[in-house]
Amino acid sequence: MMTWILLTISIVIEVIATSLLNASAGFTRPWHTAGALSLYALSFYFASKVMTMLPVGIVYAIWSGMGIVLISAVGVIWFKQKLDVAAIIGIALIISGVAVINLFSKSSVH
Repeated sequence: MMTWILLTISIVIEVIATSLLNASAGFTRPWHTAGALSLYALSFYFASKVMTMLPVGIVYAIWSGMGIVLISAVGVIWFKQKLDVAAIIGIALIISGVAVINLFSKSSVH
């Protein structure tokens, strides 16, 4: 259970870091930039801990897939960005892929 909590923490921190990266306006806002870089390091730290318990491919697939889904939601809600039909279909496929890994893969059980 702790593995999944650490992975969730890593994903949430990465989404916050990416939001700050967007708000950094191309590294022109020092506090946003420093926050983004610090949070990315923290996210990688937690991800590295999870990689000692699960295969790297599984961890990265879930981490990146859920990160894409969550940052897309943040983009729509917080940054008022629009997603077209192709983006929504792609995000749905990512969610499906993460679900398949979690529900059916024996590699994700440690």
